[in-house]
Amino acid sequence: MKKIGRNVTDANIQNEFDMSEKLRNLEGDNAYKSRAGRKRHSIQYDRRLSLQPISDRRSSNASSTGESVDSLSSYTGSSSDEDDVNPREKVQKNSKGSADFCVRNIDHAAFGRREIEIAEQEMPGVMALRRRAEADKPLSGAKIIGCTHITAQTAVLIETLAALGASVRWAACNIYSTQNEVAAALAEAGYSIFAWKGESEEDFWWCIDKCINCEGWQPNMILDDGGDATHLMLKRYPAMFNMIKGIVEESVTGVHRLYQLSKGGKLTVPAMNVNDSVTKTKFDNLYSCRESVLDALKRTTDVMFGGKQILICGYGEVGKGCSAALKGLGCSVMVTEIDPICALQACMDGFRVVRLEEAIKSIDILITCTGNKNVVTRSHMDRLKTGCIVCNMGHSNTEIDVGSLRTPDLTWEQVRSQVHHIIWPDGKRIILLAEGRLVNLSCSSVPSFVVSITAATQALALIELYNAPPGRYKQDVYLLPKKMDEYVASLHLPNFDAHLTELSDEQAKYLGLNKTGPFKPNYYRY
Repeated sequence: MKKIGRNVTDANIQNEFDMSEKLRNLEGDNAYKSRAGRKRHSIQYDRRLSLQPISDRRSSNASSTGESVDSLSSYTGSSSDEDDVNPREKVQKNSKGSADFCVRNIDHAAFGRREIEIAEQEMPGVMALRRRAEADKPLSGAKIIGCTHITAQTAVLIETLAALGASVRWAACNIYSTQNEVAAALAEAGYSIFAWKGESEEDFWWCIDKCINCEGWQPNMILDDGGDATHLMLKRYPAMFNMIKGIVEESVTGVHRLYQLSKGGKLTVPAMNVNDSVTKTKFDNLYSCRESVLDALKRTTDVMFGGKQILICGYGEVGKGCSAALKGLGCSVMVTEIDPICALQACMDGFRVVRLEEAIKSIDILITCTGNKNVVTRSHMDRLKTGCIVCNMGHSNTEIDVGSLRTPDLTWEQVRSQVHHIIWPDGKRIILLAEGRLVNLSCSSVPSFVVSITAATQALALIELYNAPPGRYKQDVYLLPKKMDEYVASLHLPNFDAHLTELSDEQAKYLGLNKTGPFKPNYYRY
């Protein structure tokens, strides 16, 4: 297995993923104040643990608008959003009498089950993996802590891992993306799920802790999205962390955290970086964003795309997908880039490459896709024309400096859930979506088929790490083997009635390949 040799600069690590930053003052944040009676249930986290969740997926500034967390839930909605009682204050049991879960309302399980059944139809790869490996139980004995988005697609993955022999406990990596009915359906099926849409910051960490700290249950695997479960276990339960057999991480942020731990000699278990696997970067980032950016913009603003002036910051896989989709609907698309190679690709694809300052006054929609911080600042937004839509498709909500908009001279007006008018003193207004968080996850849905590709990759990574003989993986970060990437792709080809060509012995020898793959060297760029 080839180890990843990525260089992460000390400056980036210090700025973005500093493990020693202080836990936000929960009592001072109105949006996350505990409701009456919650304190008696609270875990009082030691501030030295610095359990600050990743900023790309949670907002600490909701209080500035004066709205409750529930009012900022996804525009896609949930039929149980009206329930204003904190789930931690409820006594709930499923039909089998188990209370080892915490969801919004267990009574909505039937609705969630139908959502899961719909997702199963669009996740052929994961379902095929379930059928092929169910008899062998490759995860028998695995006890997995999961911290990802809890949606119908995730439920298909959870039930697949269980069918392959694993025992799981699951929390949400995002306080807004949880589908409450799906969480209820999983709890009704006997899974230990701790998540609901609109969690407070305190609730968020409480849910992860409940997954990890369970009497008579010792986790040995982690499936993470953002590194929060890994971080909490390492800081709060270091002895337990050292007994983990492997970590699977699928996000840019979480992978950076793992490289930081590895660089500092603090990563005591092997980890698999599936974020940079081909089946994640190409399909989740490119093809999924190509569809979901349109969905998010339509749902939130009902915008007509034809003829609009669009500026997309960043021309990586996400930027490429967004640009292609918007160009196809008649938009005039411009791109900003720091990388000359990506900039040249944008030019060859027919897009103007400009600086933000050059185009800022004339654009109708501004989309960030860089993964960087302070890409769009207050000075930029001061120059936008009235009615401009501003949103983020990159991984971190630091791309748009939303904090600079929370000043006395600007007025925040909520139009819809996750849609705000920001009004300047002269009457100019811009439309800010999802408060700078990921607009496709906060305001729309992600195609189940693409999630099937990512979920199959995650499942195979868990199987690989769990069953690896001693010594195959050191205490470091690894990429998923290319052979497994190819297997994930092959699981999905029958859905298109696609038939692969087979190499002859002579052809395989000429290319220096095994007839069954892998078919490309590690340095190949798809």
